[in-house]
Amino acid sequence: MSHPIHWFEIFVTDIDRAVRFYQTVLNVDLRRENEDGRPMAIFASAVQEGVGGCLVRQPGREPTDRGVLIYLDASGKLDACLGRVERAGGTVVQPKTDIGPPGFIALVRDSEGNIVGLHSERV
Repeated sequence: MSHPIHWFEIFVTDIDRAVRFYQTVLNVDLRRENEDGRPMAIFASAVQEGVGGCLVRQPGREPTDRGVLIYLDASGKLDACLGRVERAGGTVVQPKTDIGPPGFIALVRDSEGNIVGLHSERV
């Protein structure tokens, strides 16, 4: 299947804190790498499915709540993910919202200040 997105990067200021946030909220493992002096944590499951992405600390790139909005997969676990956001150092910006046949979405502010969407298909 062809996807319009092939790779995404979520910019962070504290890679360790950001990794803890995403691993806790999404209950996933991130693979640590260092590319050209840029510490990264890769969403390994996304790479296997054809769309990859990572957390990255990169000079000149700062976390923001005003940039591109990415929705991460939370299918079948959106309520559990939202329940872990505050404990992981973030805040829920938009609670679980029914968007009709495509399922449910929510928006969270991560530990770095980025706004990230979570999406769950109807299960």
